[in-house]
Amino acid sequence: MNNMDTMVQRVATDERPFETPSSDESGLGRDTPTDDSEPEAALVVPPDGGWGWMVVAASFMCNFIVDGILFCGGSLLKPIQTEFNVSGGQVAPVNSLLQGFYLLAGPFVSALANKYGFRVVTIVGSIISSVAFALSYFATSVEYLYLVYGIMGGIGFCMIYMPAVLTVGFYFERWRALATGLALCGSGVGTLIFAPLTAMLLEKYGWRGTILVNGCFVLVCLVCGAMFRPINPVRVTLADKDEEDDTSRRHEEAVEKLNSMLKLHNKLDSGIGMPEVQFGNKVSPHTWMGVANNTRYPTAEEVFRGSNSHLTRRSSATAGTIKNHMCNKPLFIAVPVAEKDEQEDSNSNIDNAEPLIANSVKVMTQNSRPRRSHVDLVARPFYRDDIFFGGSLARLPQYTSRTSLGYHLAVTHVPTQVDTQEEQSGKCKLCPEAVRRALATLLDVSLFRSLTFNILAISGFFTMLGFFVPYMYVAQRAKDNGIDKDTSILLVSAIGIANIVGRVACGLVSSMPKVSPLWLNNIALSAGGIATMISGLYYHDAYQFAYCAIFGLAVACFASLRSILVVEYIGLEQLTNCFGLFLLFQGLGAVLGAPIAGALMDMTQSYEIAFYVSGGFLLFSAVICYPIDYISRWEKSRNKLASSPKV
Repeated sequence: MNNMDTMVQRVATDERPFETPSSDESGLGRDTPTDDSEPEAALVVPPDGGWGWMVVAASFMCNFIVDGILFCGGSLLKPIQTEFNVSGGQVAPVNSLLQGFYLLAGPFVSALANKYGFRVVTIVGSIISSVAFALSYFATSVEYLYLVYGIMGGIGFCMIYMPAVLTVGFYFERWRALATGLALCGSGVGTLIFAPLTAMLLEKYGWRGTILVNGCFVLVCLVCGAMFRPINPVRVTLADKDEEDDTSRRHEEAVEKLNSMLKLHNKLDSGIGMPEVQFGNKVSPHTWMGVANNTRYPTAEEVFRGSNSHLTRRSSATAGTIKNHMCNKPLFIAVPVAEKDEQEDSNSNIDNAEPLIANSVKVMTQNSRPRRSHVDLVARPFYRDDIFFGGSLARLPQYTSRTSLGYHLAVTHVPTQVDTQEEQSGKCKLCPEAVRRALATLLDVSLFRSLTFNILAISGFFTMLGFFVPYMYVAQRAKDNGIDKDTSILLVSAIGIANIVGRVACGLVSSMPKVSPLWLNNIALSAGGIATMISGLYYHDAYQFAYCAIFGLAVACFASLRSILVVEYIGLEQLTNCFGLFLLFQGLGAVLGAPIAGALMDMTQSYEIAFYVSGGFLLFSAVICYPIDYISRWEKSRNKLASSPKV
């Protein structure tokens, strides 16, 4: 058991999220605490098992169905093209829009999930995509399919995919990498199964009947989404004053414990080692969404540091600055009133605060002491810095340098009074703060100032330009070049099998400390790009299956390593922001990739140039990432020099 866990009194988990302290001006009633009341924070502590394995199974099925339909949709293009008598370039957007909006809607779907939860969003997404597929049965033109099957169906798919991937991380801590990997293997298994299944349905029911049957499959995701049961958060609070001794003795004990912990740092988890914090730096001007980026709000760890009045004091001037610059001030910041004989210390700031001592924190529940308000505290998934991280938490210094509870305090940002009041009122608002704050974080364009981010984003765009082309055209190309029909169908299944193997192997290899995830990503994409460029040299069964295996391994590495690369070169705090913008870049690439390939096939009456260009996109996306290690070090050095005080 971690050392901090032995010092924390964990009573139980609450049945409801959190109690909502706020100021008297909020009008919540006499039971509402004042700013002098002790702070509380809502933490989602993953159970690392139990119902979590059912969530993994449900997520697997969602990925199985969504990605199976998505990656095997290329089989529908030829029949649609024949019926509506259009060119390959005109019919390609039918599937590419489905693939593109599956990613493009990601930031907006994530914002909705932040407010309404993974379960609700998944269920609604299942209904939307099923209705879209049912309406596609009555299509009279490819333009109709663009709008209904492509855009509407893609948005519904995104509402299934995003919660299915992200909710697994909420249930697992120690086994997060394993659980996420198992859930994402549904993508490969779905490709494996749906490739021959789609061919069989096309032969028996035509493309309209196939889309209708796929819509019925999507309804299964409704049941799976209902299994995404939210976790009951724990309420963490400072220990009551009557349970503590006088200030001087506690201060001495704090220093003594800190020193002993530092001496044992290499042998034990340090639950009290925390970076210095300046709350003033957390305040930023409002963004285009009317609220600041989530990282501008303090974490629960910082709130407890700043609110422990026995260990530190914050001046009224500092508190006023925070309140004036952020009308929706952090909910859990307690501002103790300075005594007259302490006015000389009024210029002190939170950066002089001492570290939080573990035994001044305990986990409370409704039954452990009287509740101070009828309003629950709010725990939002996108208020966590690690929501998009699917790898092992052992790769994060924020995790290895703290105990489990300390880590969750460090990565959880607090809600605001406005947020909790909206939750308590129950009134439907056009754009609640939980939605706006998530969007402000996911789409914060200030990240474009980072050269490292720009390279990774452009690389993702070019990767997606070539990503879906083999899925859509490899089977038809093989069939047109003399390979048996049944064998050509299995080529897409081969990509799915390689994808499964690649995700498992990539997870194992990337966990080795001496293996660079950047070089693993670059080598995989380079191999996939070169293989795609030369895939048309021979149309022998073995050669085509070998190509599909290499391509499947390449795209598996790309999907598995993206979050690890972001954390390593940009930082965990910027992970959510990076992924929000990445989804836009990658979605745009997915929308354009297949139409470009289709247009090239129309012009050349051959698949060769299209595959050559698509492979070139993959290779280019790898090549521009090769110098990232050097660029990142230069950028960090430049930022360090810029932030250092000038003499």
